[in-house]
Amino acid sequence: MSDALVIAELDEDGKLKKTTLSAITFAKLALPALGGTFSILVLGANAATAAAELTGYGAAKVLTCSDAAFAKYTAEQFTSTVAEVGKGFGLVVATASSFGKDLLPRVAARLDAAYAGDCAGVSVEGGKLVYKRPMFAGNAYGYCTLGTPIQVATARQSELDPAAPSGGTSPVEAVAKAAPPASAARVEFVSLEAVKSARPDLGEASVIVSGGRGLKEKFMEVLEPLADALGAALGASRAAVDAGYAPGDFQVGQTGKIVAPQLYIAVGISGAIQHIAGMKGSKVIVAINKDPEAPIFQLADYGLVADMFTAVPALVTELKKRA
Repeated sequence: MSDALVIAELDEDGKLKKTTLSAITFAKLALPALGGTFSILVLGANAATAAAELTGYGAAKVLTCSDAAFAKYTAEQFTSTVAEVGKGFGLVVATASSFGKDLLPRVAARLDAAYAGDCAGVSVEGGKLVYKRPMFAGNAYGYCTLGTPIQVATARQSELDPAAPSGGTSPVEAVAKAAPPASAARVEFVSLEAVKSARPDLGEASVIVSGGRGLKEKFMEVLEPLADALGAALGASRAAVDAGYAPGDFQVGQTGKIVAPQLYIAVGISGAIQHIAGMKGSKVIVAINKDPEAPIFQLADYGLVADMFTAVPALVTELKKRA
């Protein structure tokens, strides 16, 4: 019998990110093969605050490690503690965000464990865990098993529903910080340059309005009123970002952010395979494009063939009437 360990992700202010809930779902799916329970590890300057949010999700324990060194994320500081705690588990998992993709391969190396990254799911066959991984921009899936006693994986948030509270209260237990390697002293967190916005974060938003290159200099002028009317986050295609019409933090797609909101509105986005790979997990997709042959319509639940410069303002007007 072995257990799973979920590594919680916190934002720059030390608050729990909802992406962690997808990793909990992944761990629960793996439990039939592991035969045990799952626990959650929270590292932060004040880990107990974030840990309190996780006590109702059915974990055997919520483990906390509070230290000033964890106030801002650096892999060199986090890896040793995660690996030290993780060596007592059969599976260590985190969400396949920039945090998980950076941290867990290092943890796997420290544990001499096999690693499956960016998993779209996990199943049990013959008592073994089988990891489902997207390939070719999500147009195909590969399946793999890992042969080491400890296995490490990251879970793609857009492919897994966030875990829901299951009742009860998990015990919270403090763990000691493991000494980082000497190389950690040569790495310093200097600053984080991010787009500050009152809008929801792309990775956690339930509604996203995205625009393509065709919006040109009117990108914000056209999309911001629609996003405001819906309380939505703003996204963009890579072409729009590369052209300078939207900041890089807005990019959705294979080389941007992978999202899965309840509602995704694609305005002037043709539907290149790289963009589709980043948003096809959305529950409802609405496309507005003047080209009836645009590939995005093959994926959309609702499509409108129209000039976006007139259709979007008209949609905003109707939304305001119904507000």
